[in-house]
Amino acid sequence: MATIYEVSKLAGVSLATVSRVMNNNARVSDNTKKKVLAAMQTLGYRPNAIAQSLASNCSNSVGILVSELSGAFYGQMMSGIETELRAAGKHVIITTGHSEEEKEKDGLEFLIGRNCDAIIAHVEAVSDEYIVELSKGKTPIYLMSRHVEALSEKCISLDNEHGGYLATKSLIEHGHSKIAYIAGPQFKADASNRLQGHKRALSEHNIAFDETLFFIGDFKETGGSEGLHHLLKQGYDFTALVCANDEMASGAMKYAREHNVKLPSQLSIIGFDNVIFANYLYPTLTTVDNPVNEMGRMAAKMVLKEIYHQKNIEINRIFEPTVILRNSIKSIKTT
Repeated sequence: MATIYEVSKLAGVSLATVSRVMNNNARVSDNTKKKVLAAMQTLGYRPNAIAQSLASNCSNSVGILVSELSGAFYGQMMSGIETELRAAGKHVIITTGHSEEEKEKDGLEFLIGRNCDAIIAHVEAVSDEYIVELSKGKTPIYLMSRHVEALSEKCISLDNEHGGYLATKSLIEHGHSKIAYIAGPQFKADASNRLQGHKRALSEHNIAFDETLFFIGDFKETGGSEGLHHLLKQGYDFTALVCANDEMASGAMKYAREHNVKLPSQLSIIGFDNVIFANYLYPTLTTVDNPVNEMGRMAAKMVLKEIYHQKNIEINRIFEPTVILRNSIKSIKTT
């Protein structure tokens, strides 16, 4: 296998010049750069990425920690991050935390050990205190879909409370007052904030929050089907259902069809996230837009600006949700 010494000899330049070319140093002239690259190609020389990162203190790689690899939500998030970084010549290393504290900690430690230049993390189980302490280390930590006040300058988040408010307000504006709710796991900040928004919308319209019309799901399709099963089994009347994410909404819709509950004439449903399949459900799902792909791109831009010192990048740290009206809500007459 060819060595850097052989490259320098064939190109007729010093070892230091070859190193500068490999690290894309601006002090090398275009003519010299062409000679070095031609020598590398002739010899079939491929730089050792680990050795380069040790020499330059830059690995050109960014760690990504997400809760799961499956699901449209995480796919859109990772795609946004990777697309933006790859366009800038950076690569990603991805691992998962499965919304479990020890696995999230293990994933973060793994990425730090891989000498990533920065980490973009979607973490739900580790405490704010742990993240703050970890951020004091050598590897900068950027947070997706989570706001930690002490690290606010490194957070990209959605106003989930307002999103939950908009979802329920939309149903109320369509004449519904008997509204059931399938929440996400309440240890997750986005789920608890969406529930708070739901309660605020009810309170503003003098509608009492009814525990009998409430179910805590798992943010998965099963949570939606189990939730609607539980709610219908109670025998209480409700005309509308808020699901705290689209996956649970799809599960609820499937259960409704299987049990002859007509959508939306008998039951209106709204979800949250606006994942790609929401527009292909039947009926098409009204939902709250969570621009996670754009947020992922923004997290990547923050890394590019602060870690790789790219210029002319505007940063937006807080995103606002909007309601996407489709066909899963039916207006009802009020008396």
